[in-house]
Amino acid sequence: MGSADIVVSAMVGSAGLLPTMAAIEAGKPIALANKESLVMAGEIVMGTAQKKGVSIIPVDSEHSAIFQCLAGQRRQDLKHIILTASGGPFLGKSAEDLDAITPETALCHPTWKMGPKITIDSATLMNKGLEVIEAKWLFDVPLELIQVVIHPESVIHSMVVYQDGSVMAQLGLPDMRVPIAYALSHPERLPLGLPQPDFVDIGSLTFREPNLERFPCLALALEACRIGMTMPAVLSAANEVAVDAFLNYRIGLRRIGEVVQQVMSKHKPVTSPSLSDILGAAAWARRTVEEAV
Repeated sequence: MGSADIVVSAMVGSAGLLPTMAAIEAGKPIALANKESLVMAGEIVMGTAQKKGVSIIPVDSEHSAIFQCLAGQRRQDLKHIILTASGGPFLGKSAEDLDAITPETALCHPTWKMGPKITIDSATLMNKGLEVIEAKWLFDVPLELIQVVIHPESVIHSMVVYQDGSVMAQLGLPDMRVPIAYALSHPERLPLGLPQPDFVDIGSLTFREPNLERFPCLALALEACRIGMTMPAVLSAANEVAVDAFLNYRIGLRRIGEVVQQVMSKHKPVTSPSLSDILGAAAWARRTVEEAV
């Protein structure tokens, strides 16, 4: 790591927390794709980065969009953040329809090509909930100033609303090469040879409120964010094991949220947790989910 110019934290799940912390401790700039690092230990990660003078540039398309929309603006002028979500492949499905969903069907995302875990999280909207928690720490904004909006076309990657009513949005085709390249080349923009959106061909962009009853994982993530302490770590770890159980045909898609809720209800959050407390809570959550499934 000594000769590295920048460290890309792109491991999936809670496994990325300790390597990300090690890179920060080594004073290396971070291109952050591992949202769980901030979900589980946002206060510790961001506090350590500030102490070490380490910059953290987001790789997630939504957080990259917010990062770009905030560039050059006064932070005191920010009113709130709008995180867009595709809604996943089952946006129009009823709760009963979700019972018949197989892993193969769930892995077919309508707009993005991602790994299995993130694709399932997108289908349950847990991914958007984790991104809300990530945004809270990454941009130092309270939960109340983060809004989630369903945007199926995935052309607007997120928006920032300012106090004068102006809204800045970052638009582009759903291609992860753009935010990855921007994180690695910042503040430069590389000539990637990628097309821009054809707005005439697209015709219209649509938006809707997320249905928290149909997609309870988003509601659970928002609740974990409000509670804080070790609850987000429990949410993240429990979801990891539940998603793996779904991908291995051990539980149905809707059971993911049910299992996570059961584990959260049993957890007693630790006040002002250390990194050890957070890792311990996550390990407890994994064991508890295994027992539940």
